[in-house]
Amino acid sequence: MLDILRLRVLAAVAEHGSVTKAAKHLNYSQPAVSHHLARLEAATGARLVQRAGRGIRLTPEGEHLARRATEIVGRVDTAAAELSAMVGLRTGRVRVAGFQSALAALVPHAAGTLRREHPGLELRLIEAHPRVALDLLRAGQVDVAVVFRYDEATPDDIRAAHLFDDPMYLLSLEPGQTLAGNRDSAWIAGCENCRREFLEACDKAGFVPPIAYTSDDIIVQQALVASGMGVITMPGLALRTHRAPGIEASVLRDFQRHVYLATYGDPPDPPATTAFVSALHHAVQQTRPGEPAGLSIQVPEAM
Repeated sequence: MLDILRLRVLAAVAEHGSVTKAAKHLNYSQPAVSHHLARLEAATGARLVQRAGRGIRLTPEGEHLARRATEIVGRVDTAAAELSAMVGLRTGRVRVAGFQSALAALVPHAAGTLRREHPGLELRLIEAHPRVALDLLRAGQVDVAVVFRYDEATPDDIRAAHLFDDPMYLLSLEPGQTLAGNRDSAWIAGCENCRREFLEACDKAGFVPPIAYTSDDIIVQQALVASGMGVITMPGLALRTHRAPGIEASVLRDFQRHVYLATYGDPPDPPATTAFVSALHHAVQQTRPGEPAGLSIQVPEAM
C-alpha cells in the first residue's frame, strides 16, 4: 500500500521542481525528503527520480505517480478540511511549551483568538527553556514549542517555522550605548546556562565582561540597571513585557535571536494544534514583535 505521506512528498517535488524547495514547502529537512522518495521507490519497485546536473528530475514513472499523488493528496486534504468544518473544533486540547517572554507577549494574543474562534479548545501552557521545550515536544508531552536560537540552524527531526527575529538591546542609563563602550562597566547577566551567547557577543567586541550581579528575573535586572548598579543585554520581546522607568535601550548591531514555532512528527498536525499555530502566526502579524514598537530605542553608530 502506498504511504500518503510519501505521496505528499512526491507531489511537492513535482510541484516545486526540486528537493530543496519541496523541503522548504513541507517544513522538512532535505535528507528527510530524499529518504521518503527512496522509500517510495522501494515500495513501488520503480525509479521515480533521477539526477540532472546538480538537481533531480522525475522519470516518466515518477511523473505519472506524481500526477496521481497530487489528486490523492488533494482529496485527502479536502476530506480533512470538510471533517474539521463539520466537527467545528468544538473540543480538543493543545499543549504549548515556550520561553517566558513569548508566553507573556505573544501567546495571550493567540489564546484570545482561540477563545473567540474555538471556545471548546483547551489550551495548556508550560514555561520552558528552548532545549527543555524541544525535549518535551519529542517526548510527546507537548504539541507545540515556541523556541529561540541565536543561529539559524534547527534540528532535523523538528518541523520549525520561523516567526520573527528578536533584536537584542543594551540597557543602561545612557542612550546610544555599545558593548565595547561598556567593557569596563559592571555587568548584570543571567545564570551560567543562559549567558553563552552574551559572552560570545562580548568576545567578538574584544572584551570579557566583568559580571557583578546574576539574576534571571527581568524585573530585578532592570531595577539594578535603573539604580545604576550595572548594564545588561536584553531581547526586545522581554522589553515588551516590562520596561523600568529611567533606563535607555540601545539596539545592538549583529546580535539577535531567531524565534521559531516547532512541531513534531509527520504532517498534518491535529486540528487543535493547527488552530493554535494559525492563531500564533496571527498574533505575530498583529503585534509585530521584531519591531521596537512602543520603545524609545537608541541606535548607536557601531557595536
